[in-house]
Amino acid sequence: MDNWLINGRLADGSPLAIGIADGRIDHLCAAAPDVVEGEVHDLEGRLVVPPFIDGHIHLDKSFLPGGWQPHRACTGAFDVRERVAFEKAALANARPVRERAMALAELALGNGTLHLRSHADVDMKAGLSNVEALLDLREAMADAITVQIVAFPQSGILSDPGTADLLSAAVDAGADLVGGIDPVGFDGAQDDHLDIVFGIADRKGVPIDIHLHDFGMVGIAQLEDIAQRTQALGMGGRVTVSHAYALGDVPLDVARRTGALLARAGVAIMTNGPGPQPCPPVAALAQEGVLLFSGSDNVRDAWWPYGDADMLERAMMVGYRAGLYTDKELELAFAMVTGNAARALGLRDYGLAEGMPADFVVLNAQSVAEAVVARPKRREVWRGGRRIAVEEKKIDAE
Repeated sequence: MDNWLINGRLADGSPLAIGIADGRIDHLCAAAPDVVEGEVHDLEGRLVVPPFIDGHIHLDKSFLPGGWQPHRACTGAFDVRERVAFEKAALANARPVRERAMALAELALGNGTLHLRSHADVDMKAGLSNVEALLDLREAMADAITVQIVAFPQSGILSDPGTADLLSAAVDAGADLVGGIDPVGFDGAQDDHLDIVFGIADRKGVPIDIHLHDFGMVGIAQLEDIAQRTQALGMGGRVTVSHAYALGDVPLDVARRTGALLARAGVAIMTNGPGPQPCPPVAALAQEGVLLFSGSDNVRDAWWPYGDADMLERAMMVGYRAGLYTDKELELAFAMVTGNAARALGLRDYGLAEGMPADFVVLNAQSVAEAVVARPKRREVWRGGRRIAVEEKKIDAE
């Protein structure tokens, strides 16, 4: 045995000792043997949880590292096209994508995130440069954090002719998923947009993650279409709709009915607990069997000035927006940044169990519910049986 961690606490409050060998959990028990090999680390009764998962982040968009960037508001109501234009202008003279993405990934890592799914802009102006930068980052950080890359048509597909071919090329280059954005609200062509996205996914054998900001029954109709296409192609468990504001913008019975359809199709929903936008009814959707998970979304970029890549903070925001108060409800918020996210991302080698990688986070909390509410900042982050972070990770203002 390489080392032992003793006097830990599991989520259910039971005592925990972890024996680690060759980077994996060899023993998971209440107490270590009287005589042990290797180093012994006393956790002093602290909570041990699986590593956090950021299921939706934009590593290529952040202004980090760097000083404060004032936010530029939309001229009227929230408008995706206007925000895209603002972003292009703001990033025109920004530091290289790889440098900014690395700073944000390291921030996430220090907060206990060991797995993330990042969207990378693909359009006729950027080409594949953002995807290539994240592929380079993924290789450079492979020993510390796993990165799934979504080829994301931020400027639309039909609205930006040539992007469909670029999305296909991005997958060929190494992107893990193909994305989409507001088939109606942005591209104005639901069938054509979804034909392209699902067509690439079917031909290339990759999952899908679609941004859907459209509200009301327009958004619901797109969710129904996505569910039907998912079932028709046998892609259950491999399709995500991110944001899905429409689910929080319709009567609850409509949201439940749509949720039941999504659950049967195997379509997951990602919500980041959005500020002024409608939030999907998390508890009700969970009751319908929908797989729900969360992510940072944007962090200190042109879309909003908030964010610190802390998934405990994100779980609290989702819980607050969704009205999750009881311990059981708070455990759902926690699952959205751990176990649920692992299922949505298709992670197989994940969790606190013998034989799994010795990846976990140690928190100063008595329970998962308390961790979500208190968001303790001082954490121990373990990767492959090594402690890789022990202090609060702060944003670099330089």
